[in-house]
Parts: sequence; C-alpha cells; structure tokens
Amino acid sequence: MDKDQHARQAEQVTAIRPAVPGLAGVDALLPGEAVLAAMGGTPPAVYSGMQRATGELQLANDQDYFNDLYLLAPVGYFVLASDTTILQMNLVGADLLGLPRQNPDGVPFRNYVAQRFMADFDAFVSNSLASEEPQRLSLQLTRGRGDRGFAVTLLGSGTPGMSQLRVVLEMAEGKLAALEKSEERFRRIVHSAEEGIWEIDAAARTSFVNPKMAAMLGYTIEEMLEQPLVNFMDDEGRALLERNIARRQQGMAERHEFKFLRRDGSDMWATLATNPIFDSDGSYLGALALVSDITERKLSTELIWHQANYDSLTALPNRNMFQDRLSQEMKKARRDGLFLALLFIDLDQFKEINDRLGHEMGDALLVEAAGRVGACVRASDTLARLGGDEFVVILPGLDHVTSAERVAQQIIASLNRPFVLGDTTGSVSASIGIALHPSDANDPEQLLRNADQAMYAAKNAGRNRYSYFTPDMQAAAQLRLRITRDLQMAVANEQFELHYQPIVNLHTGAIERAEALLRWRHPERGMLNPVDFIGSAEASGIILEIGDWVFRHAADQAKRWQDELGRPFQISVNQSPVQFRTGPDFFEKWMHYVERLHLAPRSIVLEITERLLLDNSSPVMERLRQFKSMGLQVALDDFGTGHSMLAHLKNFDIDYLKIDRSFVMDLAGDSGDLALCEGIIVMGHKLGLKVVAEGVETEAQLNLLKAAGCDYAQGFVYARPMPASQMTPLARGPARFAS
Repeated sequence: MDKDQHARQAEQVTAIRPAVPGLAGVDALLPGEAVLAAMGGTPPAVYSGMQRATGELQLANDQDYFNDLYLLAPVGYFVLASDTTILQMNLVGADLLGLPRQNPDGVPFRNYVAQRFMADFDAFVSNSLASEEPQRLSLQLTRGRGDRGFAVTLLGSGTPGMSQLRVVLEMAEGKLAALEKSEERFRRIVHSAEEGIWEIDAAARTSFVNPKMAAMLGYTIEEMLEQPLVNFMDDEGRALLERNIARRQQGMAERHEFKFLRRDGSDMWATLATNPIFDSDGSYLGALALVSDITERKLSTELIWHQANYDSLTALPNRNMFQDRLSQEMKKARRDGLFLALLFIDLDQFKEINDRLGHEMGDALLVEAAGRVGACVRASDTLARLGGDEFVVILPGLDHVTSAERVAQQIIASLNRPFVLGDTTGSVSASIGIALHPSDANDPEQLLRNADQAMYAAKNAGRNRYSYFTPDMQAAAQLRLRITRDLQMAVANEQFELHYQPIVNLHTGAIERAEALLRWRHPERGMLNPVDFIGSAEASGIILEIGDWVFRHAADQAKRWQDELGRPFQISVNQSPVQFRTGPDFFEKWMHYVERLHLAPRSIVLEITERLLLDNSSPVMERLRQFKSMGLQVALDDFGTGHSMLAHLKNFDIDYLKIDRSFVMDLAGDSGDLALCEGIIVMGHKLGLKVVAEGVETEAQLNLLKAAGCDYAQGFVYARPMPASQMTPLARGPARFAS
C-alpha cells in the first residue's frame, strides 16, 4: 500500500464516532472499524476499492497485510514461487487441494494440474511473472491418479521485482451451484478448522465463534456470544489493541499479536488475520478473524531470549545484557551531560566457601549476595553477574562522584554480614573497583577493563574495600573515607553542638525565634562549621543520623525556652535534600518525640532550599505534605538565589521566606538590591507568608528593611550564633544591637 493510499485510508476512518465498549481512548473510529484497524483488517473504503477492481488482483507492499484479506475468502488463494511451490494459501485453497495450509513439504501447485493442460499452465506462469497485467486461464485440476478432477479458472499476477506469483482460483461451475457449494464447503471448513474463527459485529461484540475458538479460550460457544472482544483481554491486551489502533491510523500495515485471557485466567497469545464484512450497500457489518494460538511459540521465544540475557542462577542480567545496557547508558550520559559509574565487584574468600561447603552452598551464597547488592542500588541502576563470583553495577545519571562511593560502602557493609548456609555460616567480603565515564573511558569495553583493574587494586590493598581507577580519585576517596569515619565517631561520641542565632520580630522588637546552627567540635581540628563537613555527611548518608540528632536537641531546647520564658518560641532547623529521600516513618518518629515533650509542633520550623522545590519527585512532595500534616512549619531559605516561581510557593504551602544575605549585604537607599528586597516582601505578603531577612549587619540595612515592611531579621547587627546558655538572657528582653 503506497503512502497516498494510507493517507486516504486514515482520512476515511478518523471521524468522531462512539467508542468500543470497555476500551478507553479509541473513540476516533467506529467500534468495529477500530478493532478491525487494530487487528490488521481493511477499512471499508479500501475494501470497496478492491471490490470495484472487478477481480483484478491488488498488490501491496506489505505481504502479510495483503494476505490477511484472503485467508477467509470463499475462493482459493495462493502465493507461488517461480517454480510454483506453494508458499501460502488460504483455507478454501488448502481444502480444495487437500493440503495442510502451511504446506510443510513444499508441494508445487503444478503437481495438481492435469497433464494435458501442463503446457498452457507453464505459459500462464511465465506470462504472469513477466507482465503487470492479470493473466487468466481455464484448466482442469486433479488431486492424483484416478481422480476425475475439477474445472477451475485461474487469475494470476506477479509482483514487480519479486519472483512470486499470486493466484486466485475460482470453480468453473454455474454461479448458483458454485455459490451453494462454496457456502457448504466454507461451513465445513469453519466448524472443523484447526484454527479459531471469530466474528464480531459493528459494535465489536462477538456474533460467531467456531468450536475451535471457544475451546482455545476455555468457553462454550454460547458463553462467548454477544460478549465484547475486549472482555477477553486483560489490561496489557487492551493496551496492545489501543496501540495498534494508533499504529494503523498512522498507516502501518502488519500482522498483529494480541494477548487474550482464557477462562481460567491464563494467558493466550494469538495472531489475528481479519476480514471486514459489508452488506450489499457497502455498509460495515463487522469483521471475521482467523485466530492462531502462538502461546507456546511465544513462551519458547521468551525463554530463549531470557536464557540469552539473564543468569540462570541469580536471575540477574548476564554479560550479554550488561554490555547492551552499559552501551545505552553511556550514550545517554553523553547526551544528558551527566556521568556514569561502573562498579566491578569480586567476592573475597568465595573460593574457600565453595571448596569447604560445596558448590550447592556456594550457589546459595551467590544468590543471597546478589539480593544484598540489589538492595543497595536504585531501580534505575543495573546489577549484572558476569560469571563466577563477579558482579557489576551500572550507576547512571550521577551528578556527584560521592554517590558512587556511598553505594560501594553500602555494598561492602551488606556483604560483610555472615551468610546462613544450611546448618553453618560463611563469611565473605567484597573488593570493588570504580571507573567513571567519561573521565576514565568513552568505550564500554575499556570502561569495564578499567573497573576490573581498579578492583584488583582494591584486592592488593587488603580487600574489603573499594578503589578508583585513577590515583587522584583514589586519594580523594580516601580523604572522604577518613572524614566519614570521623563523622561516625562524632555521632557516637556526641561531638556535635547546636549554636543559636536570634531572629527578631521587627514590629515588636522581641526575639521570638532562633535558627539552630550545627557545629562540630573536632578533637584535632577544633570547632568546624557545616561547610567543612556537611557535604561528606550527605555523601555518606550519615546526615540522617546527624539530622535526627539536630531535630531532637532543637525540640528539647524549644521546650526549655518556652517553659523558662512563659511564651511560645520557635526554633528553625535546616534540612538536607538527602533527608527527603527517606520514608515517612523516619519523620513520624519526630512527631512522636514532639508529642512526648508536650511541645506544639509549630514550635519547629524546617528550613529548605529553593533547589529542593525544583525537584518535582513524589518523595519531596510527600515529605512536605507530611510536615504540614504534622503541624511543623516550613521556611524557604536563601530565597532569590535559585529559580523559585510563584506556583512553587503556592503549591508547597510555605510559611516563611528568608531573603538571602547576598541581597542584604550591599543594601542602600538607591540600590537595586533594595528594590529586589521590597519586591520579595510584597510578594510574600500577597501570598500570606512572613518574610525574614538574613545577614543583616548594620542599623542602616535594618532601617531600610523595616521601612519595606519586612517581618523578621537575623544577623550580626543583633548577635552572632552562640551556645544556648548565652542565648537565654537575650531572649528574655527586647532585642538590642550587638556591641
């Protein structure tokens, strides 16, 4: 079918019509036309054109699509090779010759031509192959020695550029006798056919099925009648049908596979070849489909594919699929401007376990190890087994190298736990090599070799560790690892402290709030600010423990100040984006803690950054909604430095805006920064938010902010961050300027 023909066909079937019952999204076609188009049949306008061709054999580019039209035709239809071997035939043709329809023995059509007509038949074949005009021949066919034969008329046409011949066979009896005989033959074929035959009406409801079709699905014929076609499909089958409708509307012609549901709930995959049914006026009445059960072939194909791409022991992708995934992910990384990490994992001491406990226990350990590693990676990552005790992990879409380190650390920790193997236990560790794309390699094979080399470096360094491919990366990783260990010790030994900076109400002059600021009293490096260690804490995941410690201590302090001052007092606590990736249970523990303190939840304000609002992922939305439902308030920190929009502020239900210190530090009466601050304050008030100015250092800045209507201010003009003991006396009275 040429492009113009496809375009005309698409125009003829895109009028708005009622939808197929039970099938959403396909209301652009008549019910029967939609199902017919999806199943590969010919819409009315095209079929009418074929009828008007007065018997002229139509040619199409897509052989499957062309043949579908004739499979159920009441005349014989054949596709012959140049030597007349029967390549395809329809049901009537197979019945006339007494051959299996698939012709497994490759029988030539000329074997059935009566000897006295052989020369005429050979000339007919040559002329049909050489000419684009249809050729006609009347002759006698015979099924074998002693058979009286029967008279037929052949209509043949070749395919340009192909050594194939299409032949339509008509019986030479009188029209009425031929019609009666044809109908009788067709009825016999339909009821005894080894393939399912399914007729639907114009509303895509079942109007007829033959015994084979009903048996294929496990129903009686009566149970299937009047039922919509889609009633025999699950969601996947309906999605396939809907997709194929869309593909047919785009002019794609092909034989289709659909998934049906048997009565017992099992799947049946089938191919459908479909013919439309029209009345004498050309009105569409329905469609007739020939259905072939391909479930066994489908399962066999899927099994072969699965065996070729998955490891039989662990069910992980094997080397073949890993190589394909790695190639695709590297292309995506180049396109998106991100980097990718490849982790090569080898189990230490596995051979000893295998030798001591046997291969069965060794296999059990590999399966358990695969599960543990899988629990350390994201759904978007790829974990594969290369063979033996070697695994690889593809970590795509990374924006920071420490993300790969965190995964490597988790894998090492997970594999360090003992393995229960029957009545005993076994222990292994992991040596992991890390190679990065694009910095270490642009070629998948080279990247794998580099990761393998890095893994051997980890083994040579003592095992149970990870190593980067390049020395510089490894040195940086070792430094981060030392910081991580120091942070773990800091949590265990309570080396963290909270300092507080007052937040002053500019309307009343009272200190009503304070921001809790984390400090680390390092035993060797002295007092450290968050900028010195928060990045490492986030990369290692220790930020979760630290954040929990900060929240609980801030809540304790808020309760103490409220009791001492006899009035409400809020404390703001900074939140890391990493904390938003945890589950809801983590934060529900905070709520229970606040309840045990008999502290009003609004006493705690959680400060987040603009960058977090730009992440529209569901965990971020869920965490913010959870905070609000818990009664906690939310402040947007460093406002004006990111890309926040009014829609974000409205959708996320923020309570406070904090103007970034970069707009305050050069604040003057004629500066552009003043206009920006005034704009932020007006916008915040219009949205019902309170506005806090950070980094206020002078009285002049403070006066400008008061005149602009700012609600709160914090900065060195009042006080630097200080321990809680120093903050208490300040909170008792009105705010004063720092001396």
